[in-house]
Amino acid sequence: MQRAHGVGRLSFVRRGADTVIRDCYQEAGLRIRMPRPGPAMPVEAVIINTAGGLTGGDRFSLEIVAGEGTRAVVTGQAAEKVYRSSGGVGSFRTHIVLGEAASLDWLPQEAILFDGSALDRRLDIEMAASAHLLAVESVVFGRLARGESVESAFLFERWRIRRGGRLVYAEGLRFDGPVAARLAARAAGAGAIAAASVVVVSPGAEDLIDATRDRLAGLDATGVEAGASAFDGLVSIRLLSADPFALRRGLVQLLEMLRGPLPRVWSC
Repeated sequence: MQRAHGVGRLSFVRRGADTVIRDCYQEAGLRIRMPRPGPAMPVEAVIINTAGGLTGGDRFSLEIVAGEGTRAVVTGQAAEKVYRSSGGVGSFRTHIVLGEAASLDWLPQEAILFDGSALDRRLDIEMAASAHLLAVESVVFGRLARGESVESAFLFERWRIRRGGRLVYAEGLRFDGPVAARLAARAAGAGAIAAASVVVVSPGAEDLIDATRDRLAGLDATGVEAGASAFDGLVSIRLLSADPFALRRGLVQLLEMLRGPLPRVWSC
């Protein structure tokens, strides 16, 4: 059967006081667009999957290199839909490298999994000790407004972040089989169908923990369960909700607190 694939490579360098694109390579179904940033805003790149989503057997990979002293944000055009698989597992690999004093915000929008879908999504980040990283990944199981339920699916999601050559963050999430039944369990999702992970890694990042917890405390009334922890230059935040739209609103509020206004594609 015909399968989609895409490859993207993007690198940023410092030129005087400005961050500019050094290399931009795009192949097949993966496209990279650079909208004009607003005043005092970092360089922005928008990743587009022209296939309109992923299904079993699709292969996508993206490499981002932020050179010394650069400041950039990379986001996605829209939510990524992962459709029912007729065979095989779709994969999306992202590899990010941050040089000394580089600052990068990795802000893809949510992945929406359909019943019977299969996705292997991996994020590997190597960063200098003086670099700054804000990264988010979120997933929604089914479209609530359409009355959809993901009874069965496969999801393997893996994060690895290395700072100064040392592994500082490792996360793995795996579902295989009856997703809805497992998320309904109180010790797992307690009925939640949307989840997000946010990580901040930078010198002194742990100083953000009080402001972060204050922001998260306000989400309880909206049906979003959230928590945060911090240690040695790292803040880890989790959000969980039975309402994907409530989780997105809460995620937007949190990200705006952490970085300021979000890229315009987030409001589309």
